[in-house]
Amino acid sequence: MKLCIVTPSVIKNDGQGRVNYEIVRELLQRNHQVTVVSSQLAPELQHNSQVNWISIPVKELPTQLVREVVFSWRSADWLRQHRQEFDLVIANGAVTSAGADVNMVSFVHRAWLSSPFHVSRVRRDFYGLYQWLYTFLNAHWERTAFRQAKVVVGVSQRIKRELVETGIPPKRIRVIPCGVNLQEFSPGSANRRLWGLPEDVPLALFAGDIRLNRKNLDTVLHALVNVPDLHLAVAGETEGSPYPEIAARLGLSQRVHFLGLQRGISELLRSVDVFVFPSRYEPFGLVVLEAMATGLPVITATTTGAAEIVTPESGIVLSDSEDVQALTQALLRLTRDPVLRYHMGHAARTVAQQHSWTDMAHSYVNLFEEIASHEAQVSPVWLKSNIPAFEL
Repeated sequence: MKLCIVTPSVIKNDGQGRVNYEIVRELLQRNHQVTVVSSQLAPELQHNSQVNWISIPVKELPTQLVREVVFSWRSADWLRQHRQEFDLVIANGAVTSAGADVNMVSFVHRAWLSSPFHVSRVRRDFYGLYQWLYTFLNAHWERTAFRQAKVVVGVSQRIKRELVETGIPPKRIRVIPCGVNLQEFSPGSANRRLWGLPEDVPLALFAGDIRLNRKNLDTVLHALVNVPDLHLAVAGETEGSPYPEIAARLGLSQRVHFLGLQRGISELLRSVDVFVFPSRYEPFGLVVLEAMATGLPVITATTTGAAEIVTPESGIVLSDSEDVQALTQALLRLTRDPVLRYHMGHAARTVAQQHSWTDMAHSYVNLFEEIASHEAQVSPVWLKSNIPAFEL
């Protein structure tokens, strides 16, 4: 089978990029021929003779929107010249204006645009306008991309519901959750002093982009006011973030520890007792699964896609991401009961073991093979472009 994957990145240290990386590795294991059209490709894949890399550099261009538009145009132009060479073309969202057979969806901009917490509703300035334009255009482009695909794959049931609301028939949608490296993220302990964190106190961790409000650190800080024994470590870029000032205003400067951006958090996760992440809009939330694999009890919200895999035994799922009182009670419960934390963490690890990167990659490649086999049976190669959408 000859496949072309069109995506900005195929690298380890990136959410969707890691998904693509694991899929490419599994395709190579099964001896499929892989062409990658991307801006970034992991070095070990660049030097693999089985991988044909079509590099589309956009890093030096100004703004994310311009980079995405240029990548879309250039990748589509290349695909128009080479589409007939492949059995399947796979893309992520609206990364290319050319149609794909399979579209892997990790974010639905139409759903985020309709959220009451979208940046444009919080910031009435030029940046808020830019974010509205960026989301609006991506929502428009995604609508076309999803409809062109024979199969659309979402990372959660939440994404599936949003795709249906976008107009995609349910029979054309599959759900394949993200995976996790069970060796990298595993139970253990780490020295808190590596990050200047206090020892011998209950410690929770929040990780995410804290420059904007989507990840919902503000609700966590307001709840923390009422949990006096708990300290909070925050992993995220602090430049341009309002949250250090908010923490100081709430009298939390001694209990909230801003660590800055952390590229790898596996050791940091092993140094804390609880992971808290009540994101306001999160199609999946890979960091939740990473925390569970580390053996941590998690607190999240139904607005986070990964909440679908959190059982009552392995964590606490809030029905409302804005409910400070409910979050306070969840934090108090876990802070005061180390035995409960232990049992929840053990259950969380058990859940995570069902979601390895290998299992996820197997699911994707099995689907690709299924689609390619179906198309080969129903139509000669020269008529593939005219066959109807693959029905599940």
